[in-house]
Amino acid sequence: MDTHTYQIQVRGYLDEQRLSWFANLAVAYTAAGETVITAAQLDQAALHALLNRIRDLGVELLALQVIPPRRIL
Repeated sequence: MDTHTYQIQVRGYLDEQRLSWFANLAVAYTAAGETVITAAQLDQAALHALLNRIRDLGVELLALQVIPPRRIL
């Protein structure tokens, strides 16, 4: 099964309790008051599980983007 890297943007900054749900993922904050979660090498099932977590936390999803792999020349 193919895996991809995804960048998920949500409204607001996640507090410590919510951040614990994303412990193995890269989390960054924007100056606009949003949280960007980067998840590398996820298959579709793992992506859906991650989106379900976001839904369960009641966080507003703003964007989901597939990050293309870098090609080494």
